[in-house]
Amino acid sequence: MRSKGARSWTWLRRLALGLLTLLVVLGVSGALFNALAVAHYRRAASPPGKLYAVNGHLMHLYCAGEGEPTLVLESGMGEDFTSWGKIQPVLSNSTRTCSYDRAGLGWSDPQPGHRDSASIADQLHELLRQAGITGPVVLMGHSAGGLHIRAYASRYSNSVAGLIFVDSSSPTQYRDAPYMAVMSQHSAFEYSAMKTLMTLGVFRTMGQCTAVPKGLEAYAGWIKANTCVPAQVTAYQREASDLGSSLSEAARTGPYGDLPILVFSRDTRIPRPPQIPAVITAVQWQQAEAAHDAQQEAIKQLSTHGRRIIATGSAHYIQLERPDLLNREVAAFMREVHAGSKQGDNVSTIYE
Repeated sequence: MRSKGARSWTWLRRLALGLLTLLVVLGVSGALFNALAVAHYRRAASPPGKLYAVNGHLMHLYCAGEGEPTLVLESGMGEDFTSWGKIQPVLSNSTRTCSYDRAGLGWSDPQPGHRDSASIADQLHELLRQAGITGPVVLMGHSAGGLHIRAYASRYSNSVAGLIFVDSSSPTQYRDAPYMAVMSQHSAFEYSAMKTLMTLGVFRTMGQCTAVPKGLEAYAGWIKANTCVPAQVTAYQREASDLGSSLSEAARTGPYGDLPILVFSRDTRIPRPPQIPAVITAVQWQQAEAAHDAQQEAIKQLSTHGRRIIATGSAHYIQLERPDLLNREVAAFMREVHAGSKQGDNVSTIYE
């Protein structure tokens, strides 16, 4: 009996050791697979534009086209220059248009310190200075990028000729709808789990690292080069951890006098997106959308020459879902700024 029990225990130990060895082999293989894939895609797709030293760290700036004022594109939280892939190629036909990667994202090196709007605005200002872009610029910010351009306009008012907000975040978004914070806030465990699965190649094996959104095929190489890179999740995490500071800073910005402002907002009449967590009830969602509409109106009121357009049929990523609208209206806005003409005093919000 004792001999048979000993044999059974030895068999179980060998089985456990074999399973552990298999897991280690799979983990190492997956990590090697992801690392080699990232290295391959980054070698195959050198970044467009140039890299400039900002505070001793390289930052990526991509400018195309000619004409003044320069349009500078500020992406949403954790996103790189490719988020403007349906906008920059068109708008650069009429004026110089620049997109860039914030520190730690895309092709830009990480930088120490905070990742709040004030810090981001200072780094962008130095990046533009290094690139020789010293004249007044028009800033266009999507989502949290809207907070950053407000900080820039307050800190460098003489360098700003206009502001364009694309479904921008608002300083009061969590105060007005606190239950919506669950959509953008993640725990340290969730970030760690995401980076671990990414590092081990799980996401890549599932085909989630090479998907290219429709209409961005020309940017496919750059998108693949900057997808499933664990260090960029860390950059997103750092921006998210300083979001509260960015919201507080934005609350202290403005008004901006008669500075031309154009606001694009999502269509709150469209059905509730499937990615909204189930813990948010239908009533809460409706209340949050009503609050968002009021917040967008408040952004328009930051200037005596503000205008707001609601993008019919579009959700949050208007630059991807309604690029036709942005390309047309932003080009017209840039012509008005260049000519020095003013829009009507807070004209009525319209749907387009």
